[in-house]
Amino acid sequence: MTRAFDAIIIGAGQAGPPLAGRLTAAGMTVALIERKLVGGTCVNTGCMPTKTLVASAYAAHLARRAADFGVQVGPVTIDMPAVAARARKVTLDARGGNERWLEKMERLTFLRGHARLTGPTTVDVDGEALSAPRVFLNVGGRAAVPDMPGVGDVPHLDNTDMVALAHVPEHLVIVGGSYIGLEFAQMYRRFGAAVTVVERGDRVIAREDPEISDAVRQILEDEGIAVRAGATCIGFAPHDAGVAVSVDCHDGAPVVVGSHVLLAVGRRPNTDDLGLDAAGVKTDAHGYISVDDGLQTNVRGIWALGDCNGRGAFTHTAYNDFEIVAANLLDGGDRKVSDRIPGYALYIDPPLGRVGMTQTQAAETGRPILVATRPMTRVGRAVEKGETKGMIKIVADAETKRILGAAILGTGGDEAIHGILDMMNADQPIDVLRWAVPIHPTVSELIPTVLEGLAPPSTDPQSPIGNAA
Repeated sequence: MTRAFDAIIIGAGQAGPPLAGRLTAAGMTVALIERKLVGGTCVNTGCMPTKTLVASAYAAHLARRAADFGVQVGPVTIDMPAVAARARKVTLDARGGNERWLEKMERLTFLRGHARLTGPTTVDVDGEALSAPRVFLNVGGRAAVPDMPGVGDVPHLDNTDMVALAHVPEHLVIVGGSYIGLEFAQMYRRFGAAVTVVERGDRVIAREDPEISDAVRQILEDEGIAVRAGATCIGFAPHDAGVAVSVDCHDGAPVVVGSHVLLAVGRRPNTDDLGLDAAGVKTDAHGYISVDDGLQTNVRGIWALGDCNGRGAFTHTAYNDFEIVAANLLDGGDRKVSDRIPGYALYIDPPLGRVGMTQTQAAETGRPILVATRPMTRVGRAVEKGETKGMIKIVADAETKRILGAAILGTGGDEAIHGILDMMNADQPIDVLRWAVPIHPTVSELIPTVLEGLAPPSTDPQSPIGNAA
């Protein structure tokens, strides 16, 4: 017998539960299926545990710097089981709160199991047949394992393994110099591990402008993290001390030996065992579900939200996917993914807040642009806190006088960037923010000052970052 519902949601990540809440509140009967952990990556192996670990690492770092502030403390030691327990509690509390919410939701049937599509309107959950005219896929993603020589011959970790560690590796080798890898690099260096980051490209976080990338690398190297960029031939082999990682970089030893290896080279969608073929749902070459601007797939009545659709890789974009679908389906809206202004953060210390285009991307449009930067050494709040690494950078359109993008690498950068993000969402000209009266002393108060320094980017090859405010 097939159980019929008004809607079926597969996956209880960041988009699934709130969508269930909206649909049931609208009077629909909904089945929500989760085969593993409620809350998805963010709650269980991503944002919440990692940022809790980052906070512990920051506390250790600040304690070691206590004398800089005139505070005397004893030797700093790391109780890694206690650190891990704190992160685990944050995760369990959040997951438990989500589970209790779902269990109490009227008109919701919450099922645990492996859901597979068997047709455009039918789903099998471990042998039980369900049907609904509306199906929402929120199945998330997982760490990718690179096709590199010897990777299958050695033990290796991914982000899920890292947040569960209750000990400090002697030497952590991180393959991948992007956002996830760099956060774990600084975190475990502050916990006391030797850390080496191996990156195939010439720069870490290569999607950022070169000076931002270089500044981030310098921050990490200042803390004793070795960065091996330009590693064109990465391979793995067992070693008596752990794992030998061949790098073949331009400089330095051709092999790095680590006690532990973290693979942080990207993610892949959880779509390979979802039965998409049975429903006729199309994917791209990487397995991401193809969707239109309203997040509908090529099959009428099936939507894809969150990491599995390739239209965003963050908790906030997954949640916004829910908002778009709910607005269009229930509120008569016409919300589009293409209206979304990209924003994200890198949670090293100091953090990098980013929104919109980089200078490189803006220049590629061919439009005239304006650029301004300001080092954090000239931000009073940063000086007062003794945290002066980084910079503020803003890129604007010279004709429309709209901000195209910005980067705030520095203390509070992940929060201060929202002033610019909000301006861009409001589609307001520079002068609106230029004449704001911000609070002193803050990092945000310097944004109008930086805007005042906007000018055409320098053509001097020795000054690639434009103009300093």
